[in-house]
Amino acid sequence: MPRILIIDDQKDVRAMVAIVLRVNRYEVAEADSGAAGLKTFAEGSFDAAIVDIFLGDVSGVDVIATLREQAPELPVVAVSGMTALDFMEQSSHLANVVCLQKPFRPNDLLQALRKAQAAVSGELPAAV
Repeated sequence: MPRILIIDDQKDVRAMVAIVLRVNRYEVAEADSGAAGLKTFAEGSFDAAIVDIFLGDVSGVDVIATLREQAPELPVVAVSGMTALDFMEQSSHLANVVCLQKPFRPNDLLQALRKAQAAVSGELPAAV
């Protein structure tokens, strides 16, 4: 069963994402901050991460960069309620990150996760 790390400081968003993933046979670990997410990631093994860009304690972009330093091929979906995600292209650690804008539907989330997995395996470029 693929294991996904969800890092989002909004409890309701984390819960919704976790439910969608569990129903679709993913194992889920949740973190309510960037620091908690990095700690959880260091303590376990994950097949992908879903990271909110605007976290309360640190930037989600920095969290993604740190995750990618530790696991360069990690599929990552970046979620944000903001419209401009252009800054995602500013770092090589953010290559192949799939961006998903809130609010999103369950199918959008699953599709973004599949795209992130395909992007890091070289099957297709990441789509914003």
